[in-house]
Formats: sequence, C-alpha cells, structure tokens
Amino acid sequence: MTTPLLDDPPLWLATPLLGEPHARRLLERLDAELDWRRPRLRLYGREHPVPRSQVWMGDPEARYRYSGQAFVPEPWHPAVRDLRDAVTARLEAAGQPGRFNGVLLNRYADGRERMGWHSDDEPELGPDPLIASVSLGAERPLRFRWKDGQAEPFNVWLPHDSLLVMGPGTQRRLQHALLPRRLPGLRISLTFRLVLASR
Repeated sequence: MTTPLLDDPPLWLATPLLGEPHARRLLERLDAELDWRRPRLRLYGREHPVPRSQVWMGDPEARYRYSGQAFVPEPWHPAVRDLRDAVTARLEAAGQPGRFNGVLLNRYADGRERMGWHSDDEPELGPDPLIASVSLGAERPLRFRWKDGQAEPFNVWLPHDSLLVMGPGTQRRLQHALLPRRLPGLRISLTFRLVLASR
C-alpha cells in the first residue's frame, strides 16, 4: 500500500516493502553482522558521541561529509545491496525512479536513542536529492517541520518493513528528526542516497 503524505514536495510511504518473514530476518541479520559504531561529532566546539550506532556503506566513490566528519563507505553487505535493488524496483513501479550509490544505516537500541533536527542537504547530494528510507523493527514517528513555518510540524509514523520516499524539494523545504520517546524495541533505518562526484 502506498500512502501519499505531501504532493509538493513529494513525500510518500509504502508498506510492506519486503514482507515477512524476510523483513524480520533482515533486521536480525543487520543487527548481528554489521560493524556498528558511534562516531564522535563536534558541536559548538565540543565533541559528543552520536546518540545511536551507525554504518556508512556504498560504492567506493560515495564519500560523504556531515557534521564536520568525512565518511568512507564500507563495501556493500549482500543483504543491503539486495535491499537497495528492491527499493529501486519499488520506486520504478511508482514512476519515481532513483539511483543510489550509498546508504546510511542507523541503529536505535530503544526509544531513547535519537536523531536531531536536520535536512539531508549536504553538497555531495546535489540541490534536490531523492532520499529513500527503509525502517525495520520498532515503529517510531519521524517529525517534520517546514523551514519557512508555512504550516504546523507533523509526524509520520514509520512501521516495520516500510519505505519512506522524500522526493526532490523535501530537503530544501523541510527538516526532520527522530525525537526521543518512551518506546521499547530495536529499530534500524537504512537511508539510501546518491552521492555525486566531487567537482
């Protein structure tokens, strides 16, 4: 099922993506097999560990910078490469084709782990990137707010085995965050993107 959330910019949610038991097995496999890390990021002159675990993965040229750090991609895990292909096929079926050469995986052990307000608008992604985010595990809401304040902030609940597509213009016009909540359960998100070659 595909649920339109916004028309301009395009924002939509599709679920299920993989179906069971495939999605549950993928969650368990990624949790067990990836080299999860907590990089330290510099904010306001001080270093802090990120409040979640993560892995940057992709093609060799998909080098990426955010929060003042450079990330060199780990090679594609076979299961993540297969998931990328499934996401690409779902986008093509919806008439919104996308190509991805990198993915940021975030592991949230429970509802206390979080991601602050941001847009995926780094120069390496181009002016209007298409971002496709897969959620596995515990359902949590992604909070959105308009940069110009044109409307009220809103939540998009992301269930297990769902695909959220943030189309061109979303990063330019909105910010999003995964705020802390008293919700139990492991959640892993995989945010696929196209990193452009450095000029």
